[in-house]
Amino acid sequence: MNRIAINALQTLRLLPRAALVLVVLSAPVLAMPMMRANADTTIDAPAPKKHGVGFVLLVSLQRG
Repeated sequence: MNRIAINALQTLRLLPRAALVLVVLSAPVLAMPMMRANADTTIDAPAPKKHGVGFVLLVSLQRG
């Protein structure tokens, strides 16, 4: 085998791996337009529960 054939075989062996890496890296980028299609969807943190400590502090500070 000559050098050109050896290089061609090595390149052909590398192509499936390179294509797999390209697909894995580009999947999130290609998925973003699908996620932005619905602009009404937002993810919010749950509202903190109020325990009424502020009122207790206000009443106790007025007594002093």
